[in-house]
Amino acid sequence: MNNHILQIIYLIGSLSFIVGLKMLSKPNTARKGNLVAAFGMAIAIIGTIFLYEGIKSSNYIWIFGGLIIGSILGTVSAKKVKMTQMPEMVSLFNGMGGACAMLISAVEFNHLKHKYLNEALPQGQMIIIMLGLIIGSISFVGSIVAWGKLSGRLGDKTLGIQQVINIGLLTLILGLAAYMIFWSPSENDLYFYSIWAISALYGVLFVMPIGGADMPVVISLLNSFTGVAAAMGGFLYDNKVMLVGGILVGSAGTILTVVMCKAMNRSLTNVLIGNFGGNNNANTTTAAGGTIREINTGDTAILLKYASKVIIVPGYGLAVAQAQHVCHELEELLENEGINVKYAIHPVAGRMPGHMNVLLAESNVSYDKLIEMENINPEFATTDVVLVVGANDVVNPAAKTDPSSPIYGMPILDVENAKSIIVMKRSMKAGYAGIENELFYQPKTSMLFGDAKNTLTKLIAEVKTL
Repeated sequence: MNNHILQIIYLIGSLSFIVGLKMLSKPNTARKGNLVAAFGMAIAIIGTIFLYEGIKSSNYIWIFGGLIIGSILGTVSAKKVKMTQMPEMVSLFNGMGGACAMLISAVEFNHLKHKYLNEALPQGQMIIIMLGLIIGSISFVGSIVAWGKLSGRLGDKTLGIQQVINIGLLTLILGLAAYMIFWSPSENDLYFYSIWAISALYGVLFVMPIGGADMPVVISLLNSFTGVAAAMGGFLYDNKVMLVGGILVGSAGTILTVVMCKAMNRSLTNVLIGNFGGNNNANTTTAAGGTIREINTGDTAILLKYASKVIIVPGYGLAVAQAQHVCHELEELLENEGINVKYAIHPVAGRMPGHMNVLLAESNVSYDKLIEMENINPEFATTDVVLVVGANDVVNPAAKTDPSSPIYGMPILDVENAKSIIVMKRSMKAGYAGIENELFYQPKTSMLFGDAKNTLTKLIAEVKTL
């Protein structure tokens, strides 16, 4: 009886994941979708604890102890994290999912080994265990390295023959796993822990050389790895909700990775062999001989006040300054003056996919004002003023004009087509890709230097006085 009830709970949980994921596709339903998926996870956990026959009541103290500790840590971390640190937190949490899948494989291998003493281990189960171990280890270690790089604790490190080393390690991992699965050597432990260690090493070398501008794609890819690894656990335990959840995360992460690769004009093959972005920034050219035209808040206010159409391009600088609320205030002020205001959202603006959408949604910007790159680009030619707030690489014309640039071929926001361009930055420091921005030197561009929040506040005051 308990098993039937548990299967129904798993079905409800699985449907909650699917509905929640569907709702996440639209900004105005994303928050509710997150709650729906969380509800499905909650009932699946509770149902497993109390209805799954394999769990003994004597283990409840360990189970609930872990749940309490994890809940406290998760709540405190989520409350304290700044919006600018959200990508690091996503990487860290994603790594924990990979670690769980990795440990599940280790535990189940130990169970299987003792169950089939001096016998060949079942190949079907061994394939699942090996996949969970390899993918989970790469996801865990790779996510921790990504967290370190995003938080500034780690820099880019590239070996001279990075591609050869990575391909060699991956071949070795797959070769050892195949040998262990199909030929079942008597000394299983040595092969198993060797695969574990080499997979962890590959996770480090896989992510370490990746350049900062390419990290959004890597986060998506590692997320898909964790989903696939979790699905392996669902196969091992014949757990439908774990299987469905893992497949959803894996497939969604894969689709998002492909979308990000397209947005960055990168090859997914290069991601897998560890030659994704890297330190190519050292070979980039600068806009030598260009001149900068600086503007003050008073003149900027006049341009905005008498414009008919304004497009705001948010970037990581907006997030750093926590200026999203002030930016929304400026938008509302201009709208009240009869000015048409929209936001141009690049797929990889910020440090992760959807970073700007979440940031602006936090300040209650209307969802219909957040326009994706493909839809907003044709509108720049009819725009009076573009206000670039902290964005850099996603508006750099070098992506279209300089074949030597590491971002060459990357689709960008066509802000240079507008009548006037105001770029708000703290300084002339290069963006996350580490290269000069040709846009800053164009005749139609004016630089408004200063902290985004303080500058926008002054700008609002200036507009009100006109």
